[in-house]
Amino acid sequence: MTYKEKAQDIYNMLGQGKLMDAFEKYYAEGVIMEEPTGKRTGKAACREYEEQFLNNVQEFHDLQVHSLTSDEENGITTVENMMEVTFKDGNRVQMEQVAVQKWEGDQIVHERFYYNAG
Repeated sequence: MTYKEKAQDIYNMLGQGKLMDAFEKYYAEGVIMEEPTGKRTGKAACREYEEQFLNNVQEFHDLQVHSLTSDEENGITTVENMMEVTFKDGNRVQMEQVAVQKWEGDQIVHERFYYNAG
């Protein structure tokens, strides 16, 4: 599989409600995840963050990938996406972001999310 195909597989899995399956399959033990609100280092810390996110979601409404590009030679994929969810507090939110993923072999070693945290 190319890096682009692997990134697409992650979002296919997300669309099927398999976020944690995708996380376990495609993220390295030493992964670093960064976003405007903070940085997490290591798969355990990142897993905990993802599980907390899922525990706060009441319902997923939509997931769209607007663009997915790859630099196969350097192991980098970029995914522009939108997700719409209702949180357990009743807040329905449409979240748009860009994820830049650095791959080594079959796993992501670094991922940075860009979005408006306002």
